[in-house]
Amino acid sequence: MIDRERVLHIARLARLNLTGEEVEQFSRELGSVIEYFEQIKHTPAEGVETTGAMTRGRDALRDDIPIPSLDRTAILRNGPHIRENHFTVPKVIGG
Repeated sequence: MIDRERVLHIARLARLNLTGEEVEQFSRELGSVIEYFEQIKHTPAEGVETTGAMTRGRDALRDDIPIPSLDRTAILRNGPHIRENHFTVPKVIGG
């Protein structure tokens, strides 16, 4: 189980306001996730071939074909704050 302070720290980083009940719930759930990762970490993997992709040699990406862009004016109409043809957002890092 992850302690209460760690859950509250993670919640602050994610800007979440958790109730006391939610803190306890996440403490149990995150603890279970960590325990599961510990089990995986100790799983023997000798003889298992390393893989870089799960697509069996097929490229999952589409061809890079240029298409017309969306209309900037129409897109900017969706934003709450616009300045000089850009979305503006609150500063979240530093000062």
